[in-house]
Amino acid sequence: MKRDKKITQLAKKLVELSKDAQGVVTEAGVGEVIAGLKRVVQRNHLLVLKAYLSYLRREIALQTAVVSTPGSLSPDALQAISAKYTALYGRPVSAEVKIDPSLIAGVRVRVGDDVYDASVSGRLQRLAENVH
Repeated sequence: MKRDKKITQLAKKLVELSKDAQGVVTEAGVGEVIAGLKRVVQRNHLLVLKAYLSYLRREIALQTAVVSTPGSLSPDALQAISAKYTALYGRPVSAEVKIDPSLIAGVRVRVGDDVYDASVSGRLQRLAENVH
């Protein structure tokens, strides 16, 4: 289903209103936007909410480095990863751990659609692809 241009523009603006001064989507910001939407009678309220949710998910993915690792990471390691990707992207990026034993060793980091793979399983997979 194609979104109306006005709905798309409104949803993107609502995402911007959901951010704090540092440009990070916050729970409080989302709560304020939802409260504001409840007060306003919107003709296509369901379409606006769906578009807002879609853009909100995308924005949160861009602000989160999902660090897949076979074991846990120290808070210092997570802070270092967060700092590295914040500097790389020029915007605040927080890091969260996702345990994935299939990686064998190393890490795989996903920020939005970007994937950085420094895992043993990723290296083995790349080697196998190069052999064929």
